[in-house]
Amino acid sequence: MPQDTYESPLVSRNASAEMLRLFSPQHKFSLWRRLWLELARAQRQLGLHRISQQALEEMEQHLDDVDFTKASEWERRLRHDVMAHVHTFEEAAPAAKGIIHLGATSQYVVDNADLIIMRDALRLIASRLANAIDALGDFALRWKDLPTLGYTHFQPAQLTTVGKRATLWAQDLAIDLEQIEHRIATLKFRGVKGTTGTQASFLTLFQGDHQKCDELDRMVTRAFGFESSFCVTGQTYPRKIDAMVVNDLANCAASVHRFCNDIRLLAGMKQIEEPFENEQVGSSAMAYKRNPMRCERATGLSRFVISLVTSPLQTAAEQWFERTLDDSSNKRLSIPEPFLALDGALQIVVDVARGLVVYPKVIEQYVNSELPFMATEDILMAAVQKGGDRQELHERIRQHSLEAARRVKQEGRPNDLIQRLKQDPAFAQVDLDNILEASRYVGRAPQQVERFIDQIVAPIRARYKSVLGQKVELKV
Repeated sequence: MPQDTYESPLVSRNASAEMLRLFSPQHKFSLWRRLWLELARAQRQLGLHRISQQALEEMEQHLDDVDFTKASEWERRLRHDVMAHVHTFEEAAPAAKGIIHLGATSQYVVDNADLIIMRDALRLIASRLANAIDALGDFALRWKDLPTLGYTHFQPAQLTTVGKRATLWAQDLAIDLEQIEHRIATLKFRGVKGTTGTQASFLTLFQGDHQKCDELDRMVTRAFGFESSFCVTGQTYPRKIDAMVVNDLANCAASVHRFCNDIRLLAGMKQIEEPFENEQVGSSAMAYKRNPMRCERATGLSRFVISLVTSPLQTAAEQWFERTLDDSSNKRLSIPEPFLALDGALQIVVDVARGLVVYPKVIEQYVNSELPFMATEDILMAAVQKGGDRQELHERIRQHSLEAARRVKQEGRPNDLIQRLKQDPAFAQVDLDNILEASRYVGRAPQQVERFIDQIVAPIRARYKSVLGQKVELKV
């Protein structure tokens, strides 16, 4: 790539080679040729014998050797990309001249190829999600018993465990995976519908035989691995499909954003950090810093994906009657870019989830700073059981708690509530040390982690066992 020419950071810094290949010109135009071949093959089988076997063989021999220079020359002359590639393919397969694209509209190749690419790109996204869930599942199980402060409103709340919190991240991604799988399973082909979707050209070719028109549509649809095509279309498949797909991607991006934000917050508290390499530089000025740059990049990419939701919706709303062309230039951006950006973000999630660094001692310090307040109800009940007066004990705890809180907030000193209670004769018979065992306050968090692994993660691992452990290499 010349250094005086702009290149999208999605290509140079973020998306994987696999995702870039799916949206590459080579892949797209090879798909166009395969679509033309399958159309011609089905037409011949249904009785259009003007399509010779030699034509099919020559087309099959030149599915991937696209002459992009010739195609560009044709497009400059014709100002039409599909016709440019028709002529280029005809020059490579002269026996097929005059029968390539027979009866078809441009959207036969453009739309059907786009649907194939989106389906395969969704499959790649699904594999990324499965790997992220797998990694977070391992992390959750490892740390299922480690107590940590829960936060509501970013204020200390009841204890949870490090592993239980990780299941919340994984559950978001599992919900997204379920939606992506649904989209893949229900995605329909445009099929062979003709210029305005009426199949008029094919009805003419088959001399009024409606059954052959339907069979042509079915044959081509199944050749590309789709269960069915849309029952009716205009010139294009419904542009609502693009909006639905991008919305699915945006939902994934929201989950990535949430996970990475949590890691950034935890890193700021020195409780949990993303992996940091031996020669990695955190700051050009502050040499001691370990900035969470992976998670920061993933949140930025995710925000970009979320921002793209509106464009396909506007395109769907702007379709006039059977079709208008203002969708084309927009789709060239609004469909590939969220896939490329999310692919980059999910690779970061997999990398981070596999290498998360936990600092139990720091987490314990945070727990210990708040645990005395959280244990006061148990302390109150224990003192009552020893014969104390509930209302009097409650007032004593309230006064001690207020003073301990004042000491923490105004003097910056450690929480001494337990020491104060130990010095109060009203609590002399209460085992205050045992009451401060953090594991008493995590509820069923460890058991919930185990159930989550069994009920949610294990089935995903079974479905995606062939792609788990896929290698992730961040470009920068």
